[in-house]
Amino acid sequence: MIHKTHHIPESKKKAITQTVKLIKEYPIIGVVNMQNLPAKQLQKMRATLRGRVELMMTKRRLIKLAIEKVKGDKKGVELLLNHMKGMPALLFTRDDPFALAKILKANKSNAPIKAGQIAPIDIWVKAGPTPFAPGPIIGELGAIGIKAGIDAGKVKIMKDSLVVEEGKEVSKKIADVLLRLSVEPMEIGLDLTAVLENGEIITKDILFVDEKEYVAKLVMAHSESLALALEIGYATEETIKILLSRSQRNVEAVAKAAKIMTGANAAEMVAQAEAEAKKVESKVNV
Repeated sequence: MIHKTHHIPESKKKAITQTVKLIKEYPIIGVVNMQNLPAKQLQKMRATLRGRVELMMTKRRLIKLAIEKVKGDKKGVELLLNHMKGMPALLFTRDDPFALAKILKANKSNAPIKAGQIAPIDIWVKAGPTPFAPGPIIGELGAIGIKAGIDAGKVKIMKDSLVVEEGKEVSKKIADVLLRLSVEPMEIGLDLTAVLENGEIITKDILFVDEKEYVAKLVMAHSESLALALEIGYATEETIKILLSRSQRNVEAVAKAAKIMTGANAAEMVAQAEAEAKKVESKVNV
């Protein structure tokens, strides 16, 4: 469907034209959520990313119109519409998307969540001690589903508690308690929700995977697959030397047990025979 834009103000037509130009020009397009991003933080991010990233901020409707115009020329671009959240903007770059995600994450800072804001993630309050003396705070915690008790004269949270699910609005009561507990679930910065590269969408959960955890899982997978291949005798470039060495040791052990002389054990068997002969000689006084 082709959208008519003759009724759109000239300034908005320019925004659509510019967005279309950037979509066609850049190989990598990201969707970011600008909601709750202070102007000061935005300026800082722009300075950090200058020369690497082009950021196009305009109304959601204009972004949709631009994508409609160009979807026949850019494979998969319409898939970005499924990842526009909050106050969306488009991000354009030629950098590796994982390197970009790493930069964006490094430049985020934590902040308290306010009443009325939408939880960006599941918000948990972890079990453990608090600085509070016994009092009304126990009832306040209980009112939002946090089980608390007394330990060493202080209020203690007895178990991990999910107080707000991702996507739900935070009430004033919960926001006040989280503030008192110094729980800061908001990450202030550019919230990258998805990236389009080569017609494929890379989602947030993949872009921001923990590198150390990922490498640790790869190392474990390699170790377990190597152990399995050795157990079943599966020959690969990594296992062949180990399998041959193991086979050689097994053959040598069988030959030794059966007293079969081979090139590998001849010297040992001759030496053993000589030792046994001397032992017999000493017993019979020959």
